Amino acid sequence: MSGGALAGAAGLLVGCSRDPNSFGRLEEVWGRRGVIGGRFQRPRAMAIDADDQLYVVDFLARIHVFTADGGFLRAWRTPAYKNGKPTGITVEGGRVLVADTHYYRVLQYTLEGELIESATLGGTNGPGPGEFGLVTDAAHDSTGALYVSEYGGYDRIQKFTADGEYVLEWGQFGAEPGEFNRPQNILVDPQDRVWVCDSCNHRIQVFDTQGQLLAIWGELGTAPGQLSYPYDIAMDAAGKVYLCEYGNHRVQRFTQQGEPLGCWGRQGRGPGELHNPWSLVLDSRGRMHVLDTYNHRVQRVVV
Repeated sequence: MSGGALAGAAGLLVGCSRDPNSFGRLEEVWGRRGVIGGRFQRPRAMAIDADDQLYVVDFLARIHVFTADGGFLRAWRTPAYKNGKPTGITVEGGRVLVADTHYYRVLQYTLEGELIESATLGGTNGPGPGEFGLVTDAAHDSTGALYVSEYGGYDRIQKFTADGEYVLEWGQFGAEPGEFNRPQNILVDPQDRVWVCDSCNHRIQVFDTQGQLLAIWGELGTAPGQLSYPYDIAMDAAGKVYLCEYGNHRVQRFTQQGEPLGCWGRQGRGPGELHNPWSLVLDSRGRMHVLDTYNHRVQRVVV
């Protein structure tokens, strides 16, 4: 659906009807299901570059690139996908990092989609240093160090130098502070704090660069401030935190201390409604793009 097709929907406040602090004005809805370039099959992860181009991974192991308005630019496919499809993507430093989940590795591409084979990290399944379980995400800090999250029994964060040398790791499978149950996405903020979407524990954990726990908040539920499978996280220029909830079909906004500041979205298939969203990004204008996975589309919201 294009912005013109929204007719009277654009410009209306669309959000979580039970939350008096709902935020967000729906501006654009685009995307449709399909197998040709520019169409989606269960899009699962999204990232954005400095030019506000969107990079979307779908269930067919394709990386699609779009303008912020949904104009299709280019696409490519990961080199192997029989064992499973990627579930994470990051764009940093002029490179596209793809969490090639079921091949236990992080792939790196140019922005045009050329695989940089020498920069591939991992590829061996195991619990040892530099080995991986099911990789979900990767992100750099200000020094160039790389943090990689994984699940499937190992449920941890590993840290590497900018050259891919193993440095340290923290976490294990569990529900105690500092433990993880499917860390689905990570964010390194301007202070080099590592924010982890501890998705199946329905919480957020924050660490320093040495893996020391700094904060933990969130619990399972549907009320404002509660979470159900937080799959992605973003932070705006003012430091507000946005969480994409796969289980609650919504996006919530928080202070960094976990105080709720409203939500957007509800379950459904109409404009402003979501069906198991996996991801979100904020563009240079502060607009929020939500990957509406099982509706096979992207929704853009002025926040």
